[in-house]
Amino acid sequence: MAAAVRVLAGHGPGGSWELALARPGPRLRPAVLGYRGVRLAANRPRRRLEAPIGAAALLLGFAEPVRVLGRGRPPVTLVSVCSGLNTAPVIGEHAGRLSGIEVLLMPWAAFTLFGTAQYELADRCLDPDALPHALPRVPGGRRPGRPWHSVGELSAALAALPTWTDRFTLLDDVLTRWYAAGPPSSQRVVRAWSELVRTRGAIPVPRLAAEVGWSVRQLENRFREQIGLGPKAAARVLRMQRARRLLAAGHSAAETAAACGFYDQAHLSGEFKAMTGCTPARFTAARGAPPASAPGVPVADRLPGEATSLILEPRAQPEPAGAPG
Repeated sequence: MAAAVRVLAGHGPGGSWELALARPGPRLRPAVLGYRGVRLAANRPRRRLEAPIGAAALLLGFAEPVRVLGRGRPPVTLVSVCSGLNTAPVIGEHAGRLSGIEVLLMPWAAFTLFGTAQYELADRCLDPDALPHALPRVPGGRRPGRPWHSVGELSAALAALPTWTDRFTLLDDVLTRWYAAGPPSSQRVVRAWSELVRTRGAIPVPRLAAEVGWSVRQLENRFREQIGLGPKAAARVLRMQRARRLLAAGHSAAETAAACGFYDQAHLSGEFKAMTGCTPARFTAARGAPPASAPGVPVADRLPGEATSLILEPRAQPEPAGAPG
């Protein structure tokens, strides 16, 4: 059963919002990082930039669609969304109303849960019911014998429940069953990913391969299958995640560049713009001063203690690039 649920809510001139946060039950840790439920009723459209993070995601949408724009790929409009590791920013747009639950996963856990090679999901956002390998059919927690044939059916069942605690409890049960039915991830991949996270992407790839007893080529192949990116690209995502966190905490660009292993501030700035969609200074300024079109709406980062997201001004005609200039 999921841990205690923390619910935050607010109402203002821009509309109302509700955010529910919970950890998964012990059987799903550390594979599942957390649950984030949201209900938003805004009086105007919303745009939100999501920077790359060291996690895969499953959004179980309750009703309203989201238009997702990513650099170098056509926009897609989906109610539920699954995505692997990204190396570029993604923008989500909706009409102002949104409800659902986002599940954040270790990348190797997404390989098991979805039963899909993670390179199929890297830098992509897909309908989970259209994955190359369908999620297994398993009984729903409170109605024995009732199979959830699709993520869409599960999302509808979650939406119908009266409280976030009820939703997270059902979700815990279903994900535990799906996870048990999926292909197991390699323990060497799990160890290598844990070491990459521990060192914040700083460990050299040859050393990482040696520590788990593989050649560099073996490590790269297994990472593409079960993490989605090669170890070098995955390390790049983790370094940038740390850089955003340090900048948001008030560290200077020079301090951040040195701490994260960039050659200099110019190197940091170039990588930052490529992976986050704007310069370090613009990202920090936007975090401190959300747009006037979103009064009182919190940024609500996807990972606790990280700087993952920006609320953007809505556009009359959405840009296809997937990131602000």
